[in-house]
Amino acid sequence: MAKQLGCFIKEARSHIDEWDAETAEEKLGAGGVLVIDVREPDEFNGGHIAGALNIPRGILEASADPTTKHRHPVLCTAHDKTILLYCHSGGRSAMAAWVLKQMGFEQAYSLAGGLECWEAEGFDLEAS
Repeated sequence: MAKQLGCFIKEARSHIDEWDAETAEEKLGAGGVLVIDVREPDEFNGGHIAGALNIPRGILEASADPTTKHRHPVLCTAHDKTILLYCHSGGRSAMAAWVLKQMGFEQAYSLAGGLECWEAEGFDLEAS
């Protein structure tokens, strides 16, 4: 039987750690966390966590690989950094965190519940 999206997300979550919104806000406040929004640019422009880089899920692997011409100068050199990835509801970011872990980014975390939970906790977004 063919896998469905939920299967991929469940598998990814079994290999990663997630931060709830309160933990993420606390860790971001302490500094030293690279924040990556894996949503599409139009979603990002509608509001995002302050300081986040927009690297859509579809180009994440190329952006993280220093050997490609599509590498992102910040992400491809962040193997030793703590990285928080997020999306709208947490599915894309869970898969993104799992991919980055496989690429050697040991401290890649996903925001559990994504921006839906972030906003439900009353945390701010900034607009582009």
